Amino acid sequence: MAKQMYDTPNLDELEKGPWPSFVTGLKRLAKDSDMAVDLMGQLETSYKTRFGYWKGGTVGVVGYGGGVIPRFTELKDENHRPLFPEAAEFHTLRIIPPAGMHYTSDLLRQICDAWLETGGSGLIALHGQSGDIMLQGIKTADVQRAFDKFNEMGFDLGGAGPALRTSMSCVGAARCEMSCYDEARALRVVINNNIDDMHRPSLPYKFKFKFSGCPNDCVNAIQRSDMATIGTWRDSIRANEQLARDWMASHSLEDLTNMVVSMCPTRAIRLAKNDGVAAGEGVTKVAVSDANCLEIDNHNCVRCMHCLNVMPGALLPGKDKGVTILIGGKSVLKIGASMGTVVIPFMKLDSDEDFEKLNDLSRNILDFFAENALEHERTGEMIERIGLVNFLEGLDIDVDPSMIVHPRANPYIRMDGWDEEVEKWLERKAAA
Repeated sequence: MAKQMYDTPNLDELEKGPWPSFVTGLKRLAKDSDMAVDLMGQLETSYKTRFGYWKGGTVGVVGYGGGVIPRFTELKDENHRPLFPEAAEFHTLRIIPPAGMHYTSDLLRQICDAWLETGGSGLIALHGQSGDIMLQGIKTADVQRAFDKFNEMGFDLGGAGPALRTSMSCVGAARCEMSCYDEARALRVVINNNIDDMHRPSLPYKFKFKFSGCPNDCVNAIQRSDMATIGTWRDSIRANEQLARDWMASHSLEDLTNMVVSMCPTRAIRLAKNDGVAAGEGVTKVAVSDANCLEIDNHNCVRCMHCLNVMPGALLPGKDKGVTILIGGKSVLKIGASMGTVVIPFMKLDSDEDFEKLNDLSRNILDFFAENALEHERTGEMIERIGLVNFLEGLDIDVDPSMIVHPRANPYIRMDGWDEEVEKWLERKAAA
């Protein structure tokens, strides 16, 4: 039987309203857990004083330098004894989930049972921003025992501290028709070959890889990762006329105009009469009815995915698939939130050789980051400081017109040496 609950008027307020509350979950755990009772006591104190009482420290398992986030309480009495002793140590274990977040229900039950059996609080977050499973709340004496249990189940510790962090990939090719490459394989190749940087922190600051199968970017790779691998295609959008007609059968012409045609950011789609004439080069033409058809100018398509999402199955990614690599995405830190910058506009990712190239690129970027970034500086901030040109030169990557931060605002450009640069560009493209 757990110890008596503290009065928690501030936390009780968070249970009011239509939405589920974490407080309800904590109270349920507190019926059988003294740790959960004291956790709520400390949390209530923080709500009263508007001050956090956790401090860090050093906690780990044998052979690893990361993966455990230490939390020790600073709430103590005049004799330096913790006011809430059962939650005086409340560490977090980060463990690496399967690529694409594929679990069986039996495995999820095993995770929950193992967490409680090894001294855990019962709190689990699936998943953190980096993709890891966050097992929150365990005492120092139980950390090694918990890790050993999860390791026996096939799980490994994820990243924490100034290290390579746990990676994330979307469900992708396993069950999504938008997938443009094998996301799970890409994740495993890159992480398995760089795992030492995850378990033994030695970087200036954290580094994240994320893998999305298409520009929908369901794992937020472009905004949240230092190296984002995004599936794309470089030929024409594919069309299924029967599915397009089925979609149109339940919608009006006004719906088609408002939901598809007018929402295209580059005006690459137009509504035309269905005259039965074949589409020209680079144009996808699909009849939505006997009278009307959609014409997509693929040269002006920016792969925003809107039309594909609105008309699922009727429009699909092209056949010449690959990935775009972006560097430098992150949340707020020194220079504010930033999205990744394109460094590889298109790269095939089909063969063993292609995946090896992806791994080599990731290793080179990690090494460059380790050697050139300042302490507590993310990759995007490093590039902002040293310049994109110097970053590309350090990685031996040719400058490409697709490497833009935002569209050009000044209508005037210099034409000196323009013809010579065009010739160089054409030569490089031909060689590729």
